[in-house]
Amino acid sequence: MDVAQSLTELSQLSSQIQRAVVLDESGTVLGSTFSEPDDAEPLARAARDLIAAAGELHAKEEVTRVEVELAEGAVFVLREAGRTIAATTGPEPTAGLVVYDLRTCLHGIDETKPKRRRKAKEGDE
Repeated sequence: MDVAQSLTELSQLSSQIQRAVVLDESGTVLGSTFSEPDDAEPLARAARDLIAAAGELHAKEEVTRVEVELAEGAVFVLREAGRTIAATTGPEPTAGLVVYDLRTCLHGIDETKPKRRRKAKEGDE
């Protein structure tokens, strides 16, 4: 499924996730649960900043997950297979379940690769 479909499924299945955004490897927004595309940019920027800050602390390893929990809610950022997903939740989320839901969303996004066609053998038509 594409990014929009995967995010729609995430929104329907996860009661804890309020908003989410998916970024490509360069940090460009691929899709979000926001009704207006420009509204996704603050969450996308926060995701990029959190990954960068965590990377500065642990420069030898690639950052794959960042969580920030505040009294009003939490922000989760996961990186996997060249994509990043960031989401906000309400207060006191079940972290393991949120991470599972976000990872499932990322895994549900298909790569858009052209299908290879088999060449017909000579004489076959």
